[in-house]
Amino acid sequence: MNENEFAANIQDMRSRLYRTAYLYLGSEADALDAVDEAVYRGLLSIKRLRRPELLRTWMTRILINACKDELRRKKRVVLVPALPESAAAEFDALPIRDAVLRLPAELKAPVILRYFSGLTIAETAGALGIPQGTAATRVRRALRVLRLELLEEETANEPKR
Repeated sequence: MNENEFAANIQDMRSRLYRTAYLYLGSEADALDAVDEAVYRGLLSIKRLRRPELLRTWMTRILINACKDELRRKKRVVLVPALPESAAAEFDALPIRDAVLRLPAELKAPVILRYFSGLTIAETAGALGIPQGTAATRVRRALRVLRLELLEEETANEPKR
């Protein structure tokens, strides 16, 4: 795959990559930075991609690593309260987003990739470097946890009689 083909394919994947990064990082600016970093890393190492049909999975894995790097970097930075980001406000209002962000990292990653980024179980497993069965199990376990958490939240918000 040459650089022009890479650029054309990345343009098609950019919004999906952004959604994935946003769910990992929770910030519009951080997500944009992570996507840019992942595209840069992908471009630098495009010659190492042996099977061009796996570009989507390969780029997702690079993006996940860029997000992890950003999270490690943010741990070393003193946080200052920021204004809410308007572009993501409607997504932020969804209770499922908060529930997903509270999942342990082991369960959060497969759910984000599978349901918010639109990857198949096989692609999710490839992006995370785990067996397909493990990815499927983690998705099912995460869905059970989310279901319980959202039911508890719904019950807590019901008016008392």
